[in-house]
Amino acid sequence: MEERTEIVATQPVEGHVLTPDWVKEAVFYHIFPDRFAISSRVEKPPNLEPWEAPPTRHGFKGGDLLGVVDHLDYLTDLGVDALYFCPIFQSTANHRYHTHDYYQIDPILGGNAAFKRLLDEAHRRGMHIILDGVFNHASRGFYQFNHLLENGPASPYLDWFPRPTFPLHAYDDGPAGYQAWWGLKALPKFNHAHPQVRAFLFGVAEYWIEQGIDGWRLDVPGDIDDDTFWREFRHRVKAKNPDAYLVGEIWHRAARWLVGDQFDAVMNYQFTRACLGFFVDQDATTRALTHGHSYGAIDPYDARQFAQRLETIFAWYPSDIAYAQLNLLGSHDTARFLTIARGDTSALKLAYLTMMTYPGAPMIYYGDEIGLEGGRDPDCRRAMLWDQARWNHDLRAAVQRYIVLRKRYAAVWRGGAYAHVYAQGKVYVFTRQHDRHTVLVGLNAGTSEVKLDLDVHRLFPNGGHVRAEWSGQQYTVTDGYVRGLRIPARDGGVWVGEKPS
Repeated sequence: MEERTEIVATQPVEGHVLTPDWVKEAVFYHIFPDRFAISSRVEKPPNLEPWEAPPTRHGFKGGDLLGVVDHLDYLTDLGVDALYFCPIFQSTANHRYHTHDYYQIDPILGGNAAFKRLLDEAHRRGMHIILDGVFNHASRGFYQFNHLLENGPASPYLDWFPRPTFPLHAYDDGPAGYQAWWGLKALPKFNHAHPQVRAFLFGVAEYWIEQGIDGWRLDVPGDIDDDTFWREFRHRVKAKNPDAYLVGEIWHRAARWLVGDQFDAVMNYQFTRACLGFFVDQDATTRALTHGHSYGAIDPYDARQFAQRLETIFAWYPSDIAYAQLNLLGSHDTARFLTIARGDTSALKLAYLTMMTYPGAPMIYYGDEIGLEGGRDPDCRRAMLWDQARWNHDLRAAVQRYIVLRKRYAAVWRGGAYAHVYAQGKVYVFTRQHDRHTVLVGLNAGTSEVKLDLDVHRLFPNGGHVRAEWSGQQYTVTDGYVRGLRIPARDGGVWVGEKPS
C-alpha cells in the first residue's frame, strides 16, 4: 500500500469583512504614467528625454493619459480589466510623488480633460481604475507649504506641518527646519493631527471618488501613524462608493491595517519575495541583492518551504481580505523580476502562473509581459516598448494564457479553497476548489522533468477524470490516485476535474 499524501486545505482567519467583489476577479496592470505611451494630442514642453534613452531621476519622457487611452485595446486583449496608476496629479517630479495640486491632473499628462476621457473609455470597456494617493507628504510647491516658505512664522498655514523651526532651508544645504519623508526636503510631511489637514485630505479622496475612480492605492500609509485617520478615510471613501478598493503600500505583515476598519488589502510584496526565493536560482538572487533593490534579504526556498510560506501568507488575514490581496511580481520601486532572474523567462513564467492561480488579485507591472527589463530605481522605470518586433511574444502569450485560465474557472478567483497537494524538492502542486471545478496547479522549478502520481482521494471519486488544461489529455482517478502527470523542467501544468453531475 502506497503512503497517502494528506491534502491540507489552508484557510485564512475568519472575520466579517466586506471587500469589493470586483477586485477578486480583476487582473490589474500597473502603469508609471511618464513611461507608458505618448499621444500627439497632448502638447508637451520641448525638453524631453528620448523615449528609449536610459531613464534618469529627473528627466521626463512625456508619457500621457491619452497615450494610455490609445492602448486600452492592447490591455483588453492581454486580459487586463483594472489599472493602477502611479500619481497623476500636478507635480514637478517625473514620478509625481511630489504633489503640487491634488485637484489638477498634471498638464504634461493631458490635464483633467485627458483623465476624464481615460475614465470614460476605461469604464466603457468594463475596466476599473485606482489612483495613487500620496497623503503622508506633499511637495515644496504645494500651496500651503509654499505659503510657509514665503511668510515664515506669519503664515496662516504654520500648523499644517509638524513643528517647523525657522529659518527653513528647503533648497539649500542647511537643516530643513521641517519634517520631511525620509529626510528628503522635497517631501514635507503633513501634520495629520490638524483638523484642517485631515479635512483637506479626506476631501481630496472623496472628490476623485465622485469623479469616478474605483479606489486608492495608498502610498506609505504606515508613516501616518494614526489609525483614526485611516478609519475616517475609509468611512468617507466608502460612503461615496462602497465598492471602492483601498489598498495600502505595506511591505510586511499588515494585520494592524487589515481587520476591516482601514484597508481592503495591501500590495503583497511578501508573495513577491516567496516567488523570488523559489523560482530564481540562488546565485541570481544574491547578485540582484548585491546591486540593491527594496526587498532586503531573500531566502532560497525548496518546495516545502515555498508551500509553507504561501500558505502562511494566505492565512494571515480574514478571508475576504485574503482573497483581495494585490499580488505582484515587481513595481516601480523594485528591480524587475526578469532582471533579478538574469533574463530567465522560465522563472517569470512560473511566477506568473502562480500569481494567476493563487488567492488574491494579480497585478502586472507594465512591460513585464513583453520581457522589459530594468535594475533598481530609476532603471526599473524604463519606457514601454511598442515595437512588436522587440517583444518576447512567447512570454506575452504565456501571460495571456494564464489570464484566460484564471477567468475561466471561478475556483481560481471566486474564493476557491486553497489546498496543498504535493511539495518535494523543487515541485509544488496545489489545488483551488469552488462549486463543480477543482483546479490542480503544478509548478516545477527544477531542472528535470517530473512524472507524478498524486493522491487525490479527497478531491475526486474513483473513476473520475482529470483533464490537462492546454493539451486536453484525460487522466482517470484509480485507487484514489491520478497517475503519470508530467511537468517539464522549469515549467508548470494545470489539470481540471469536475464533480459528477
